[in-house]
Amino acid sequence: MTDDVVREAIPRAEYPRPSFRRDAWLNLNGTWDFEIDQGDSGLQRGLLTDDLAGRITVPFAPESALSGVENTDYLEAVWYRRPIQVPAEWRGQRLLLHVGAADYDTTVWVDDVEQGRHRGGFTSFTVDLGAADDFVDEPRPLTIRCRDNHRDPQPRGKQSRDYAGWAAHYGRTTGIWQTVWLEPVAETSFRRPRITPDVGASAFHLELGTRGPTAGLRVVAELLDDGALLDRVERSAAGDFTTMLDLRVPEDRRRLWSPEDPHLYDVRLQLISADDTVVDTVESYAGLRSVTIDGPAVLLNGEPVFQRLVLDQGYYPDGLMTAPSDTDLVRDIELSMAAGFNGARLHEKVFEERYFFHADRLGYLVWAEFGDWGCRERGPAAKDNQRPDAAYITQWIEAVERDYSHPSIVGWCPLNETYQLRHDRITALDDVTRGMFLATKLADRTRPVLDASGYAHRVAEADIYDSHLYEQDPAKFAALMAPLADGRPYANEGEEWSLPYGGQPYFCSEFGGIWWNPRAAQGDDSWGYGEAVRSEEELHERFTGLVDVLLDDPLMFGYCYTQLTDVFQEQNGIYSFDRSTKLDVSRIRAAQQRPAAIERRTS
Repeated sequence: MTDDVVREAIPRAEYPRPSFRRDAWLNLNGTWDFEIDQGDSGLQRGLLTDDLAGRITVPFAPESALSGVENTDYLEAVWYRRPIQVPAEWRGQRLLLHVGAADYDTTVWVDDVEQGRHRGGFTSFTVDLGAADDFVDEPRPLTIRCRDNHRDPQPRGKQSRDYAGWAAHYGRTTGIWQTVWLEPVAETSFRRPRITPDVGASAFHLELGTRGPTAGLRVVAELLDDGALLDRVERSAAGDFTTMLDLRVPEDRRRLWSPEDPHLYDVRLQLISADDTVVDTVESYAGLRSVTIDGPAVLLNGEPVFQRLVLDQGYYPDGLMTAPSDTDLVRDIELSMAAGFNGARLHEKVFEERYFFHADRLGYLVWAEFGDWGCRERGPAAKDNQRPDAAYITQWIEAVERDYSHPSIVGWCPLNETYQLRHDRITALDDVTRGMFLATKLADRTRPVLDASGYAHRVAEADIYDSHLYEQDPAKFAALMAPLADGRPYANEGEEWSLPYGGQPYFCSEFGGIWWNPRAAQGDDSWGYGEAVRSEEELHERFTGLVDVLLDDPLMFGYCYTQLTDVFQEQNGIYSFDRSTKLDVSRIRAAQQRPAAIERRTS
C-alpha cells in the first residue's frame, strides 16, 4: 500500500482520507478571505455578501501562528470565503464538500444560499453542494461561518474557557482547523465502508452502504496483497439496504496485524452498471487482527501484549491542534516508539484521519478518545456539576463511525476525568455516560470500551476499569496500586464518584507527569505533577521506579504515561513542545523494554 505524492504548493496538501480513497479530488487549503465577527452579528450586517476584511491560511485556526492571523482573544464567530471552480471532467456528477474539522457550529453557503450545517469541533462532515456542472464554467463563492461561544458548556477538549491557558488547559481553536476539500461522485456512490477483521475465519466482513438509486447496479469487492488478487466477491447492490460480504484471506497469505508486523491488505470496491460501466471506485485497506479479553489481560491476536502507552495531546507550537505537516504526524509516532512506547491514548481530542493511517502502517496501538472537557458548570464539584448533552453522543458516534475500520485502534474511551458525586438521583452525566457507552457498543462489538478514563465510572458493564494516579514516590505509588491483588484497585475518590470495581481488566491510564524543564527559569509559569525533579538523573530514577510497579503487577494489562511532549505551560513531556530532545530517551526506552508480568503468564 502506498501513499499519494504530496503537492507542496498548498499547506497540508496530502490526501486527507487514506482509508476511503477516490482518484478525483480538489484540495481547498491555502489563502481564503477571512473576517472575525466578534459580536456574531455578521449575518445581520451583510457579511454573507460583503467583502471580508482579511486573509487566513486554511487549515490553520486563527489563533495559530501558521494561520497568519494569530488572534488569541475570544472569537465568537469567524467567516471564510473563497471561489470554487471544478474541472470540466467532473460534469455529470455531484459535488461533495468535505471539512476535516471546524470548531464549533458551522454553516456553509454557496452564493447566498445555505447548503448545510454541522455542530461539533472535532468531527468531520460532508455537505452535498449539488450538481458539479454548476461549478465548471465560472467560479462561485463558497462561504463558511463558524460560531464558537466560549461561555456555554460544549465539548471543547483542552481549550480554556478563561482568557489564557492555565495548568492542563490551553488556548482556543476557533473555526476551520483541518483540510477542506471537494470530491465529485456519481449519482450513486459508496458511503464509507465498514471493514471488520475476523481472525477466526481468516476474513474481513464488509458493510457497504451507498447513496442514490441502486437498481441494476452490482458491487464488486476485491482483496489484494502486494498486488496479488486474494479474493473477489460480486453482489447485487440492490439486494439489501446495506450490501454485506466477506473477503477471505488464503492460509498461505495470512499475516496478522501487530506492532511487530503491521501488515495491511488492500481493498478495492467498485459499483458497476448493467452495461459494465464502472460507476464508482474506492480504494481502502484492512489489517487482520483481534482484540479480546481473558481475565485480567487484553489480548492482541490471542496473546497478551502489555500496552505501554503514552498520553498524546496532539498540540503544536505554531499549529495548535493542527499538525503543521503530515511529516509531523509521523514524527510524533516515531518519537513515541523511540522512547519505548507501543501506543498512545489520544487525549481530549479526535485526531485527524491521517494520524490513524500512519498508526495503522507503523503498528502503533491507539485508544481513541473524545474531547469531552467543557461541560462543567461553574461552581463546586457536587451533585450536578457536569451537564453533557445530546451533542456529546452525536459527535462521539460521528468519530466512531469515521474511524471504525482502523486496525490500530484497540479501544474506545468516550469520556475523560468526569467527576461527580454519586447520590440517589440520576443526573445528565449518568445519562450521557451510559448513552455514549451503549452507542459505542452498538457501533462496534469488536473492541473494548471504557466508559470514562479515570474518575467517574458510571457504567457497571464497561469492559475496562482504570484510574489516574500522579503519586510521584514509587514506594507510595506501589502501596496505592497493591490492593488490585485483592480485587480492590485504586479508584479516584473511590465509590463517592464511581461504581464498585467489577473484575474487569485494569490499567493505570495516567501516571507520571514528571515535572522537568532543564531550560526553565526559576519561578516561571511552568507546571507539572507533584514536586519538580531537581535533575535529569532524578527524573530517570522516578520514571523507572513508577514503571517497575506497573510492569511487575500480574493483573495490570498496561499503562499510559503522561506525556509525550510538553504542551505550553505543562512541562512534563518526554520531549520538549517543539519535539526537540529534552532528556536521554534511550534510558526511558530501556526502562520499559523488559517483559511485563502479564506478558509472562502461561495459558
